[in-house]
Amino acid sequence: MDIYGIKFVGLNPENGRKLLLTLALIIVVMLVRWLLRAFARAFIRGNTKLWQGRFWTHQAISVLCAILMIIGVLSIWFDDPARLTTFAGLVTAGVAFALQKVITSLAGYFIILRGNTFSVGDRIVMGDVRGDVVALGFMQTTIMEMGQPPAVQSADPAMWVHSRQFTGRIVTISNSEIFDRPVYNYTREFPYIWDEIHIPITYEADRAKAESILLAAVNEYALTQEKMGQAAVRRLQETYRVEPIDLDPTVYWRLTDNWIELSVRFIVPDHGARRIKDQISRRIIGELDKARIGIASGTYAIVQVPPIEIKNLSHRD
Repeated sequence: MDIYGIKFVGLNPENGRKLLLTLALIIVVMLVRWLLRAFARAFIRGNTKLWQGRFWTHQAISVLCAILMIIGVLSIWFDDPARLTTFAGLVTAGVAFALQKVITSLAGYFIILRGNTFSVGDRIVMGDVRGDVVALGFMQTTIMEMGQPPAVQSADPAMWVHSRQFTGRIVTISNSEIFDRPVYNYTREFPYIWDEIHIPITYEADRAKAESILLAAVNEYALTQEKMGQAAVRRLQETYRVEPIDLDPTVYWRLTDNWIELSVRFIVPDHGARRIKDQISRRIIGELDKARIGIASGTYAIVQVPPIEIKNLSHRD
């Protein structure tokens, strides 16, 4: 094609027609994608039970539109199979070298979907970030970050929220992270987690009374097998083929040089653990005060004090 005597290489009426068809295809596919997502949002809006269905519907729409886009573009530009094969070989070699991270992230996206690693709404630890998944794209996963328990406060990145509550930061993570590090899912199949509270008491304290106080507190606020229901327990056993386990609160004793450490182990929902632990802690402290059972602390015994001699070194004239 010549414009003012300048011949543009590769630009001819045929390629111009293909370019216009490609732009039209892109517009049509994007419009169809927007309409399908709008229909899904309108159908699911206000029904929290269908949020997982909305997530999977959006993923299916995105994948379907991407496939249609690729097939359409290839059909427009490569009507000759021989040319398509040659072009595909060259492009594949170049893309595989230049876009390794992108390809790995895209592969991670399909593995996340196919392996049911997590979905929107799940509470996970991925890479160095823990929190709730709010979005999943072809390349990145978006997480609403939450704080870290005191035991891992020194982990990177530094955290100012000292428990499992939101920090307010939105973090995006490459999907390729699933190939490098394990993904911890708090909610998959079994939306409960085990937690513990440790209380040190002196050897002279009423140990049986202290244990009964701990059990009464966790039985009031934490979950028990009766509260969870047999359906949840059976689903856990059928999914992971685990033996029947004791899901009711239990107190364990540990002897130390200075005190007896009572550890009460219990189950809480994957969300709201800090609130439940706060209620349990308040109840335990109140009941221990009523029973006059004090919390033990570090003590030191001085076995022998060496003699101390004080001399007056002042001289009078």
